[in-house]
Amino acid sequence: MAKNLVIYFSRKGQNYVDGDIVELEKGNTQLVAEYIRDAVGADLFEIETVKEYPADYIECTEVAKQEQRDNARPKLKAYLHDIKEYDNIVIAGPCWWGTYPCAVFAQLEKLHFRGKRVFPVMTHEGSGDANSRSDLKKFCTHAKVEKAFAIQGSAVPHSEEKVAAWAKKHLG
Repeated sequence: MAKNLVIYFSRKGQNYVDGDIVELEKGNTQLVAEYIRDAVGADLFEIETVKEYPADYIECTEVAKQEQRDNARPKLKAYLHDIKEYDNIVIAGPCWWGTYPCAVFAQLEKLHFRGKRVFPVMTHEGSGDANSRSDLKKFCTHAKVEKAFAIQGSAVPHSEEKVAAWAKKHLG
């Protein structure tokens, strides 16, 4: 049986959902990661930055945009250094300006993906999977980067069955 890992970044607090800014107790991507874990027994690794993003949603989007312009690599609270025991790696995150948050890339640069299957997963409010797959191909060299799975953030709280079905089909 394949061994699965979900590496994810998620934002709780203020988020854009269905045209409004709302408070989320738990980020959409974290929920998706947990759905995958529960469906196929995956291990989870949460990417957390040392310097927190602004609590205000609009300010956060501006910081995220500037990080992308600068090709920044925010310092993380902890780094995962070894994924050799895993067959499948899910990289999950919100769509920030057409791709993953720069914090995700800060983690991925520390890992070796040779021989792994990598699955892009992106939560969004209209961007779909954006550049998730093509961007992961740059960081997950020597891996087979599979087709991306995108799920609208506002649908996540009611999508456990959909996410579980995807996970069982691709990771189970």
